Amino acid sequence: MEFVHPDFPRISASPDVCFGKPRIKDTRMPIASILAYLASGMTIEEFLTEFKWIKREDVLEAMAFASAMMQDNFMPVTKKG
Repeated sequence: MEFVHPDFPRISASPDVCFGKPRIKDTRMPIASILAYLASGMTIEEFLTEFKWIKREDVLEAMAFASAMMQDNFMPVTKKG
């Protein structure tokens, strides 16, 4: 069964694909992988050249989705020294 996020139509998840991780709809490209490539220093243009089946709108929506998912999450911090 395929699940599509109501606010992010390019994002989907299925228990049978990519271990159920959110991904670009109709691909096997997890959102986490896109973010990892960009965080490593790859530009969007370089990413799109390497993964020709992904569109710029997919990458932008992946970043917006990740941002939205982090809105209500908090990282526990401790005071150093």
